Amino acid sequence: MARWAIGDVQGCGEELDLLLGKIGFSAERDQLWFVGDLVNRGPRSLAVLRLARSLRDNAVCVLGNHDLHLLAVALAGARIRKNDTLQEILSAPDRSELLEWLLQRPLAHFAGGDLLVHAGVVPQWNAAQTLSLAAELQQALRARTEQLLTHMYGDMPDRWQPELRGMQRLRFAINVLTRMRFCTAEGRIDLKHKGKPESVGPPWMPWFKAPGRASGDTRIVFGHWSALGLYQGPRLLGLDTGCVWGGALTAINLDAPDSPPVSVASRQPRSNGE
Repeated sequence: MARWAIGDVQGCGEELDLLLGKIGFSAERDQLWFVGDLVNRGPRSLAVLRLARSLRDNAVCVLGNHDLHLLAVALAGARIRKNDTLQEILSAPDRSELLEWLLQRPLAHFAGGDLLVHAGVVPQWNAAQTLSLAAELQQALRARTEQLLTHMYGDMPDRWQPELRGMQRLRFAINVLTRMRFCTAEGRIDLKHKGKPESVGPPWMPWFKAPGRASGDTRIVFGHWSALGLYQGPRLLGLDTGCVWGGALTAINLDAPDSPPVSVASRQPRSNGE
């Protein structure tokens, strides 16, 4: 059995099919770890969602910001944005089953010594705290679906404090796990900048560069940052190679860390979008 981690698909179904063929994926033997953002902006979000659901336990997927946005549009009346490509899912005959499956996905997953998240982890959280907060979110998403999806939008609070409660605590955790790229060493997050790591200066830094990061002893697999591209560092694996923006879709065998990444070039028009 191999665990293959795959970067942000975002509806790039053709590229995903080609990538699975290229790595020789077998649903009887292997497991896929999706970093989140299965859907949106690409042309085949419905096909991607159906494929991931069909794999059952052979697919692990954490929720990304675009996945949450789909749920908010479908279940909480959020506005569809100009560049969204969600209508095919919303009109599908199996819409309810697909949305229910997506609603049950976690916001963090840990197995084999690896922590899977969509965006990142603030310096103050270790792996256990990250999983605990993700579990809080998952419970709220299931029990208070419309309330959480309605109130998750927003950039505040922007700094971690253990005493945060209620929607402020939940919103901060969602923003860290699904939107963050830059932060300060004290745990303040920036949700505006989307460029390369060197595009911002102090006190901001890539979340994984924070000194003394409490999660530094755990390998973290993440996506969400197409401007960063493929990133392989000590106990770090960033896999968003911007397929939906004309880059590539990339997979890495988590159980063979010395093996090279496997990529399929995008069939989408090249863009600088995010």
